[in-house]
Amino acid sequence: MIDILLALTGLALAIPASAPAAKPARPAATKPAKPARRASDMAKIEVTQSAAATRVFDWIAASGDNGGLPYIVIDKNNAALFLFDAKGQLLGKAPVLIGVAVGDDATPGIGSKNLAEIGPAEKTTPAGRFLARYGLAAGRQKVLWVDYATSVALHPIPTGYNPKERRRQRMASPTSDDNRITFGCINVPSVFYTKSVQPLFRKQGGYVYILPDTKPLEAVFPLLLGQTVVSGGGH
Repeated sequence: MIDILLALTGLALAIPASAPAAKPARPAATKPAKPARRASDMAKIEVTQSAAATRVFDWIAASGDNGGLPYIVIDKNNAALFLFDAKGQLLGKAPVLIGVAVGDDATPGIGSKNLAEIGPAEKTTPAGRFLARYGLAAGRQKVLWVDYATSVALHPIPTGYNPKERRRQRMASPTSDDNRITFGCINVPSVFYTKSVQPLFRKQGGYVYILPDTKPLEAVFPLLLGQTVVSGGGH
């Protein structure tokens, strides 16, 4: 479910008027505070390339299934994203946040539901091959729609999310155990999204391959049945 709506709920920051501050006789020397870890730093977090992800990489590269478009492979079990250009060159990888519920299918009709109507078991990130394109969401903000029919998009962590969800801390954690928190959308580090994803997908879009949680890999990507494993290595 399109979590970017959370950022458009009308939350306002109250800015109190400030009185002129008295000038100190001599400013005290202070040590600069150590900057807190930002969302942009999260793209540097180590992500795991699984055997399943490697099989999908090899299949796309060998078959040209991406049709000359850039593509993304998302490994839900490892909460990892891998970004490729149209020629199959790996350009980057990053941690992601995904739907809170384990599952590979979207609930029928979920795209027309309000956020408050979606139950915990329905907050899944569906598995499959999707042609993703940029389009308008609520508030006329552009997002990368992975599956418009089920309101699944790929975007940075929304600014208006519930602080109790601790999305930034979850994304920055060293393991993928706590990366399930969204309504179904895929949250990515903001700088990685702006500098890496947008330039590739802005004009023509591209493909997003989402690996399954529970289904066999071949059930989601049937063409893998005829694949001959060649490299078995990393990309």
